[in-house]
Amino acid sequence: METTLIGLAVIGAAVIYLVYVYNRLVALRNQFRNGFAQIDVQLQRRHDLIPNLVESAKAYMEHERTTLTQVMEARNNAVSAQKDAARDPADGGRIQKLGSAENLLTKALANFYAVSENYPELKASETVQQLMEELSSTENRVAFARQSYNDTVMTYNTYREQFPHNLVAGFTAFKPSSQLELESAEARQAPKVAF
Repeated sequence: METTLIGLAVIGAAVIYLVYVYNRLVALRNQFRNGFAQIDVQLQRRHDLIPNLVESAKAYMEHERTTLTQVMEARNNAVSAQKDAARDPADGGRIQKLGSAENLLTKALANFYAVSENYPELKASETVQQLMEELSSTENRVAFARQSYNDTVMTYNTYREQFPHNLVAGFTAFKPSSQLELESAEARQAPKVAF
């Protein structure tokens, strides 16, 4: 009888532990999904500002249609990657594609800013100044949200990989996730806006 009680207590403790690990994995996964939702909001704001900036700049940059087109194409690719990643933020491949698309958009915007330096009347436009300032502010918010997201992904991945949590994670199909990173050092720098 005593052996049976000890056996039941061990099984009960194991079940409680498995439930605890599973619930912790769910909580951590939900935290990084929430972190991605914060990035998603800021990226959407960024993507919404870009067409306004390009439209405002068109009148001043008549000879720079290629630059404006590159910005809009990069923006459209980033929007597509953002929507794809939002469907499943736990899919590391989607997050990496989003990082690549955002990297290309950042490069296109940096090129736009560089070209805009040649147009004093563009820099003097109050509308363009305001849009560039809002875009720069949004870039800072994206960077902050990305850091928070990456921290929660790291916590989730670390917990998921630790023994014996990795056994529970593998059995219950908790996949590793990827951090949202930019690919190049120059893309990691915030675009410079000068008036």
